[in-house]
Amino acid sequence: MQYHENELQRLLQTITPPDEKARELAHKKWNDCAKPLGSLGLLETALEGIAALTHSETISLFPRAVLVLCADNGVVAQGVTQTQSDITALVTNNLAMKRTPVCRMAKVANCQVVPVDMGVFDFPPTEGVLNRRVGNGTADISQGPAMTREQAVQAVLNGIDLVQEQKEQGVRLLATGEMGIGNTTTTSAVASVLLGKEVCEMTGRGAGLSREGLHKKIQVIEQAIRVNQPNANDPLDVLSKVGGFDIAGLCGVFLGGAIYEVPILADGLISTVAALCAVRLCPYAEKAVFASHVSAEPAGAMILQALNRSPLITAGMRLGEGTGAVAAIPLLDMACAVYQESDTFDEIGMDSYVPQGD
Repeated sequence: MQYHENELQRLLQTITPPDEKARELAHKKWNDCAKPLGSLGLLETALEGIAALTHSETISLFPRAVLVLCADNGVVAQGVTQTQSDITALVTNNLAMKRTPVCRMAKVANCQVVPVDMGVFDFPPTEGVLNRRVGNGTADISQGPAMTREQAVQAVLNGIDLVQEQKEQGVRLLATGEMGIGNTTTTSAVASVLLGKEVCEMTGRGAGLSREGLHKKIQVIEQAIRVNQPNANDPLDVLSKVGGFDIAGLCGVFLGGAIYEVPILADGLISTVAALCAVRLCPYAEKAVFASHVSAEPAGAMILQALNRSPLITAGMRLGEGTGAVAAIPLLDMACAVYQESDTFDEIGMDSYVPQGD
């Protein structure tokens, strides 16, 4: 265990601050485009952030992929979901067969879908699904820890490794997704602990619970926190006690983005909570975090605020699988087209806009 945690600490120490000179060069390039200054708003700052991450104002977002991390959660035994755990395996198989919503959207966005088995219950080796299993699902967080600390560290390291593998394959942009029945329960638990908020403020109906179901879900999360007493100042402790293999793996994906300089598009609540874990482990990791949309789940906006990120899309989405992150990719493509191909003010024979005072 200590070896793995030492390895994680070594990797965290390789994460450097963003390259502000590259950010400034990208900002200057935007200002040279023949259009009003800053008029593409968050699309401009997103590309500037990518420049700061990659140390270059020359930006390419091809090829790209969405990593969909799949895992089961023992807390489903408490009746906190509308469906049972077997749906996780069903959807994981459908991801491999390109039959889910994110697959349809990714086809439009020219984005590869990469399903990853982090711990789907009794899931056999399957063509089209990467095997990065940490365990056969987690334990029931209302009764004790979800996993050991060693498993949490291994899941984070697996996420980091996924980014390294994608980078070696030439991928320039990664979106984050997940699939796991019960993972809004674990995510709300992690979010409540990290932000020091009441569980009722952080918990929504997930995939469609009734009012009574939501009340039970809140009670189960409160019990999980009471039983496990996770340390809010130790993200690994929080992940191991009330998290899931998917959240821990996604935490590693964001850290991997910072280590290997690959921009990571956060999806909704689950991946932004994972991003918050990553930033709590290493503040410089925030340079790799790019917000796609704001989840309709109650904690969605609060987590983005904690990350100091504004969403590109506000569409009331809460599907998961990485659908929100993939939906933002065409927006970034359009921003890149303006950034890379626009005429300058000189080329069209017009004086440049200049910043105006109050």
